Amino acid sequence: MKEKKKAIVYALLAAVFYAINTPCSKLLLRSVPATFMAGLLYLGAGTGIGIMYLFHYKKESKEERLTKSDFPYALGMILLDILAPIFLMLGIQYGSASNASLLGNFEIVATTLIALFIFKEGVTKRLWIAVGVIVIASVFLAFDGSDGFQLSYGSLFVLLAASCWGLENNCTRKISDKSTYEIVTLKGFCSGGSSIVIAFMIGEDAPDFKYAFVAMLLGFVAYGLSIFTYIRAQRYLGAAKTSAYYAVAPFIGSFLAFLLLGEQIRINYLIGLGFMIIGSVLVVVDTLVRHHTHEHVHAVTHVHDGIAHTHTIVHSHSHAHYTTDDKHGHHHDKKELASELGTVHKANHLSL
Repeated sequence: MKEKKKAIVYALLAAVFYAINTPCSKLLLRSVPATFMAGLLYLGAGTGIGIMYLFHYKKESKEERLTKSDFPYALGMILLDILAPIFLMLGIQYGSASNASLLGNFEIVATTLIALFIFKEGVTKRLWIAVGVIVIASVFLAFDGSDGFQLSYGSLFVLLAASCWGLENNCTRKISDKSTYEIVTLKGFCSGGSSIVIAFMIGEDAPDFKYAFVAMLLGFVAYGLSIFTYIRAQRYLGAAKTSAYYAVAPFIGSFLAFLLLGEQIRINYLIGLGFMIIGSVLVVVDTLVRHHTHEHVHAVTHVHDGIAHTHTIVHSHSHAHYTTDDKHGHHHDKKELASELGTVHKANHLSL
């Protein structure tokens, strides 16, 4: 239980660190081209965590380090981390930072669906409902409120980024028990370096050093520390549940977008925000609820054909158990599962 609570703290910290990314990137995109921006963010993450790794390297065991068997997941993680931030920067550039922040919650949908169908993680009915509500919210935010139902290109790019990160979350989950420092450093340098190469290939102009430095500093916090704490959370919560706690990030990011950028609040944003809050609450509640079964053993003795028989009958009922900081409780299922499952026959032959 202690490890689970620590994992929840890690997941929430990951959300807070990442929340500053969208509004701050919006400001920097005035001076840094989109692909360069994506690359610098990851390079900042790799550099910052890499420096931390220098002081931690000797403390790690060999079992914690990546091996050849981890290569497919590590490669998938890197490739998806090249595409996702580029899509996100394009989405922020062509759309609003507030919409981009909220649409980031579509990552929960992508992560959950991929975790279910590809990586076979369990998904409850409550989580399915939450996913549906988040999809509705994303539909509202994907349209430009000023021109009726004109699809926003910026929103489409953000949805592409969220989908890439959904798959990337599941790839990272497969190696989350390995060195977090090594994973983030590898991800940062490989994904960031590749994005910089792509930026030069498509003819983007390199930014001034001062803007590049600020972008890397932002990357260390918003990507490096966020990814670091996110992976630590995945070890105990899994991909789907960690992304649920991560749902608070877009709301913090949206607030900062209004605060720092003075963006207007449109009706489609408010409707989408309402649905997104409902969906996020459902997802977080689902992670706090644990279903389990209580069993009771009843001994029943009867005489048949002059012989006494004792039957041990397992009577069980299932309920949802939840815990919070100040209380815990139970929700009992009305349907009790009473049967002779697991019945053990103990025949005591008594002569009359």
